[in-house]
Amino acid sequence: MDVTVLERIKNEYDDFSKSHKRIADFILTNYEKASTYTAAKFGTEIGISESTVVRFATYLGYEGFPEFQVDLRECIKGKLTTMQRIEISQNGDNKQNILEKTLNSDISSIKATLSNVSIEDFEGACNAINNAEKIYILGVRSSAPLASFMYHYFHLVYDNVVMIDSSSSSSMFEELYRIDNKSVLIAVSFPRYSRQVVKALQFVHDKGGKIIGITDSNKSPITGLSDYVLFAKSNMASFMDSLVAPMSLINALIVASAHEKKSEVISRFEELENAWQQYDVYF
Repeated sequence: MDVTVLERIKNEYDDFSKSHKRIADFILTNYEKASTYTAAKFGTEIGISESTVVRFATYLGYEGFPEFQVDLRECIKGKLTTMQRIEISQNGDNKQNILEKTLNSDISSIKATLSNVSIEDFEGACNAINNAEKIYILGVRSSAPLASFMYHYFHLVYDNVVMIDSSSSSSMFEELYRIDNKSVLIAVSFPRYSRQVVKALQFVHDKGGKIIGITDSNKSPITGLSDYVLFAKSNMASFMDSLVAPMSLINALIVASAHEKKSEVISRFEELENAWQQYDVYF
């Protein structure tokens, strides 16, 4: 598992200079606030020079303080409150800058996802889906639309798909209690991570069900519970997360899984097209 920037600070603390220890102490006890500060504001807050703050970042192996701050925000984004997210993102930007930053950030996220996704886990996930007697799909809160989108298309291809009702813990476990080693659960979880989803995955893991986790990093609590993990980059966009890259990854998973059932998929959609035309479903 990757070492987070906070873990690196703790591990290297004893080797820091006196001024670097002051910086480290502030970060470890005020990491939410530290993630919002510029190097200059950071220095003013704890009474040291801006250049010392920059040197602290380079000592840890970063090109500069902005790169260090990106890593810090990535490390703690699952812990940030909504107000802290708003404070961090796009402070003082006009609408044009927000548009350009957001779209460029999404483009970068898709590229980063393509570079980092495990082809072995991707192929394993497709095989698990096609070999499963039953496919369960779970996502809550901001991840719920991703799960719903996935269910819509998998439901057209497979007869054995169940969308887990996440409105309450009791209904979720009632739907999952029949799961076994012939079934697969596809779980979508992005910051802020839901305890409800983690509990559900622990339940499925204990029952021997296969788990495909779609999440953002090794720091995600569902990573260790998943048989196959597909990482997709998510970025903070003010009070919400941008899930463009996860959606793109899910698109690929749907297409690749259905590709193994190509003749069956063609037959199904021919029947559907006839029904849609007959009953005037679309303009």
